[in-house]
Amino acid sequence: MKFFGIAALVAGLLAPSLVLSAPAPGNEGVALLTPVDKRQDFQAEGYGGGGGGGCNSPTNRQCWSSGFSINTDYELGTPNTGKTRRYKLTLTETDNWTGPDGVKKDKVMMVNNKIIGPTLEADWGDYLEITVINKLKSNGTSIHWHGMHQRNSNIQDGVNGVTECPIPPNGGSKVYRWRATQYGTSWYHSHFSAQYGNGIVGPIVINGPASANYDVDLGPFPLTDYYYDTADRLVLLTQRAGPPPSNNVLFNGFAKHPTTGAGQYATVSLTKGKKHRLRLINTSVENHFQLSLVNHSMTIISADLVPVQPYKVDSLLLGIGQRYDVIIDANQAVGNYWFNVTFGGSGLCGTSDNKYPAAIFRYQGAPKALPTNKGVAPPDHQCLDLNDLKPVLQRSLNTNSIALNTGNTIPITLDGFVWRVNGTAININWNKPVLEYVMTGNTNYSQSDNIVQVDGVNQWKYWLIENDPDGAFSLPHPIHLHGHDFLILGRSPDVTAISQTRYVFDPAVDMARLKGNNPTRRDTAMLPAKGWLLIAFRTDNPGSWLMHCHIAWHVSGGLSNQFLERAQDLRNSISPADKKAFNDNCDAWRAYFPDNAPFPKDDSGLRSGVKAREVKMKW
Repeated sequence: MKFFGIAALVAGLLAPSLVLSAPAPGNEGVALLTPVDKRQDFQAEGYGGGGGGGCNSPTNRQCWSSGFSINTDYELGTPNTGKTRRYKLTLTETDNWTGPDGVKKDKVMMVNNKIIGPTLEADWGDYLEITVINKLKSNGTSIHWHGMHQRNSNIQDGVNGVTECPIPPNGGSKVYRWRATQYGTSWYHSHFSAQYGNGIVGPIVINGPASANYDVDLGPFPLTDYYYDTADRLVLLTQRAGPPPSNNVLFNGFAKHPTTGAGQYATVSLTKGKKHRLRLINTSVENHFQLSLVNHSMTIISADLVPVQPYKVDSLLLGIGQRYDVIIDANQAVGNYWFNVTFGGSGLCGTSDNKYPAAIFRYQGAPKALPTNKGVAPPDHQCLDLNDLKPVLQRSLNTNSIALNTGNTIPITLDGFVWRVNGTAININWNKPVLEYVMTGNTNYSQSDNIVQVDGVNQWKYWLIENDPDGAFSLPHPIHLHGHDFLILGRSPDVTAISQTRYVFDPAVDMARLKGNNPTRRDTAMLPAKGWLLIAFRTDNPGSWLMHCHIAWHVSGGLSNQFLERAQDLRNSISPADKKAFNDNCDAWRAYFPDNAPFPKDDSGLRSGVKAREVKMKW
């Protein structure tokens, strides 16, 4: 890597760790959250939610319906509800838009005219049928349902260049249909261009059982980094320099400007003596968040749609793409309490111009005033997530049988500002998705699709991910896998991210560090800087599944590969109707791109490229 590239990258990342202090002054303006369709706010009566056959109650959240409970293996059995939940998502763009903290943005892209799209809500076992209408002016789109396994429905995964062609702009549409075989909290987002960072996101809530009892479901609470410039321009910047700090942090779409005081604090209502479920989602493009609630602990009951044994924490790291369902016991004095975001890892997992982003948790009966206790800064999590959560549904492996070689070792390297996985920077072809190869029986895959073929039925596959141990500088990465949860069998020793301590997996030393007895299982996990992560998933879901860093600039720069799992079974599972819909959409897209599109494709094509109108720099 060239020295100027290292210098620029480091200069853009290093910043002092933040110390907790009081948020900026200003008028007290607060906003009750308005997260979803019919729901008006997070009031004590609760977010809503199913209840299955009626046995799910505040005193028995483990039960769901006849024959289904928290102990049901959802990978083997799903309630047959006979219901289809239908939604319409219309994507639009707006110029000169005044944001939640009072600053005008040149351009935003929205879902149903909101900066955070509507919550897609269903019960465990329901089908969801979602019509996406693309009214953007020049951008294609595809919508990915993050964390949803899409069992036997890989073609619905919503990844342009992999499972579909993009949906063309100016009125193009597509109907996605998939079944909620899991339950818990997740989100949807664009997998095309810079739309993800420009506002094409929204929560998903699948009602189901839980591992601990609670009284009130407060619903989804997405947090995201927020930039005054467009994501498209930021991509251009990160192709030659380190990323800038975010300008602010949104809590369910609300924020206060750190200097002017414009905007509103998001406010969550608590009822004294009640236990409240809060569904945390990090929808950021670059910021990881350390979360804490003054004078309260949080009990984790789910991580990335995987129910876990209750696990109490005073603070937690919420990596990009990760979700935690937590229970907050309103057992303190009636009052107002700061819900704080801090940044750790010496700036290597994100910084913000807003040094003290926060929301307000207000007990019913408390005055409408700012909290007076700023709290104590939590320990620095060093860009590392929890790796000792215990899933309710156990999966165990004999780690002594693991054999690592070049076939299942996945090196990540940085070359200038290009990220490579297995030596290749992914660069998908919007006009020829991988599923087209599969459906036509063509195995002459493009090298730039960065495919790893995975065969064998219901076999555990092991993957050692190495984070550039010999590079000049290494960053933590939130690694996300489509189509599966993965077992976290181990990771390199926990050290400060800034130390750049080099760790290469050494079987003589590190085999003893592995945990095969019901290890933490999720779909997004932090890969330590200059370290390693050892994961495993079972080949029980044919599909072409991306594995990528969820930092938008990194996947834009190539940090992704595809696991093409059981290609022949995948081909046989695609129905004639799905194949026709696939071909019809691709025909519509090819009629638009490239001949009638005003902008070329100039990145990996998966998340953050420059297809918006503006390419003039502001710096």
